[in-house]
Amino acid sequence: MDSIRKKIFPEPSYSDSERDAAYRSLVMIGSFLSVASVPVLLDGVGHKRIWRDLARNDCPKFVEVFVKCPIEICIQRETNRSSGNDGIRTRLYLDALDRLKTGKKIVGLGKVPGVDEEFEESPFPEVVIDSSRDPPEELSESAMNAMYKYDSELFYIASRT
Repeated sequence: MDSIRKKIFPEPSYSDSERDAAYRSLVMIGSFLSVASVPVLLDGVGHKRIWRDLARNDCPKFVEVFVKCPIEICIQRETNRSSGNDGIRTRLYLDALDRLKTGKKIVGLGKVPGVDEEFEESPFPEVVIDSSRDPPEELSESAMNAMYKYDSELFYIASRT
């Protein structure tokens, strides 16, 4: 999401209104591609139900995959991630927790879901995956298999047995 945000807002402020506009833009792009029969996987449709509901309403054949992940595991995985040039901020959760505890301002760090704002669960996602139990490779395969059940036409690239 941060990479997309920086394309839309070259000097992001990470404000609530900017975040809302970024998620709405992401949904709009996904919707255009989806209507054109391009398979779309939006991994950043946000921690607020309003953005996921927008995607559900605007994108045909929408499948919501809810990946449950306790904050402790998010922190552990992020801490283990290498800080390459992939544009992903490292120490996101640790910095947010430090800010919450000390009140110090951290430039370029907006509200962090799971720390500053609660993740709003959907009442009925089509697929639920608990990421605390299995390794990421198995989780992605589970997600693909579950989505395949909803619309096999969208998954012509992946081979299925």
